[in-house]
Amino acid sequence: MRKADSLSRPIVGAFILFGVVLSLFFAVLAALVVEGIEVHLVDERLAEVEKWARPRAAAGLTADLPAGLRFHRGEQIPGSLRGLPAGVSEAEVDGIGLHVLSGADEQGPYVVVDHESDYEQIELLVYSMFAALFGGFVILALFLGRFVGRRIVTPIRELADAVGHGASFSPHTRRGDELGILARALDAHTTELRQFLDRERFFTGDVSHELRTPLTVIMGAAEILVENADSPAVRAPAQRIYRAAQEATECVTVLLLLARAPQLGSFAPVSVSEIARRETERYQSLVAGKPVILRCVGSAQVSVRAPAELCASALANLVRNACQYTEQGEVTVVIEPGRVTVEDTGRGLPEAVRLTLGESEGALAIPSSGSAGTGLGLSLVKRICEYLGAALVYENRQGGGSRFTIVFPADFTQS
Repeated sequence: MRKADSLSRPIVGAFILFGVVLSLFFAVLAALVVEGIEVHLVDERLAEVEKWARPRAAAGLTADLPAGLRFHRGEQIPGSLRGLPAGVSEAEVDGIGLHVLSGADEQGPYVVVDHESDYEQIELLVYSMFAALFGGFVILALFLGRFVGRRIVTPIRELADAVGHGASFSPHTRRGDELGILARALDAHTTELRQFLDRERFFTGDVSHELRTPLTVIMGAAEILVENADSPAVRAPAQRIYRAAQEATECVTVLLLLARAPQLGSFAPVSVSEIARRETERYQSLVAGKPVILRCVGSAQVSVRAPAELCASALANLVRNACQYTEQGEVTVVIEPGRVTVEDTGRGLPEAVRLTLGESEGALAIPSSGSAGTGLGLSLVKRICEYLGAALVYENRQGGGSRFTIVFPADFTQS
């Protein structure tokens, strides 16, 4: 799993967003509080001094003010502080910030100046502390998000890896939370599928092995009848029995191969071109008495790393079906790089089979129930293609008929 696709990223992002929003909320709240405190501490302090010093100055008495506070009236007001609006304002003189309360009465204008107020330093310190807290809170949210993300994502990744690698037992099945429920459900489903596949594999293998002996006996007896029969009435049925037993033996071989796990990389390359040409010659007898031409075209040399029996069975089934259901015209086997196509000018697929396959062209989704009257059945051809990693593609042939194409995987194909 790529880091960009990990669930931990949105979790970390959510924690960081939460930290930023919460920090900004407290920062705005703190700014409002600081400004409110400034009004109460500085402005009200200047107002109290003004109420005490103004009548004393009007009476000609000396106003004994605390350090840093000055009261000026009329000509005593410094030039830089004259003309200020009435009320409390801030001024800067020689790089020093001052809080000034300006006003006027019947004796003229006056100002109260706070020279040594340390509120600005306090305000700067408060804002600096909030900035540090903001950065620390965001960093804390980042690490907390990563911690929570790992706690959530790591078990999910372990469970996904166990399922992907086919582990016999899923982790975290003893947990009591939703992940434990998911792990137990996956474990039960995997066990059920494994048991079903084992039953199918054992059934296929056992039945195939049990059929080999009687089929061998039937083929031997039919071969003896063919060689020793003097009458055509005996030889013809014996030949049909021999062909049927031979096809059944091939079917058993295919079922045995399909019951095994596919290991295509270990097989030697098999010439699909030669198999297609051989099957074309093999079924010339099916079109001998009909106005049908069976031919194989294409000079491409296609080799596939796969069991030869499976390739032969898939192609033989398609060629045999095309010959059986084509009354006139032609059946053509086309060999192209990486693919083999079997097309005919017959009636096409029956309506029931078309409904099963679907009207859209493309890879077939054939159920395992098979198709009646189609030899090994298109379902078995589909299973062979899935075993080989190939695709079985069906198309309606222009002018009538069907076109089946087996597209072999590039990983196991040599053209």
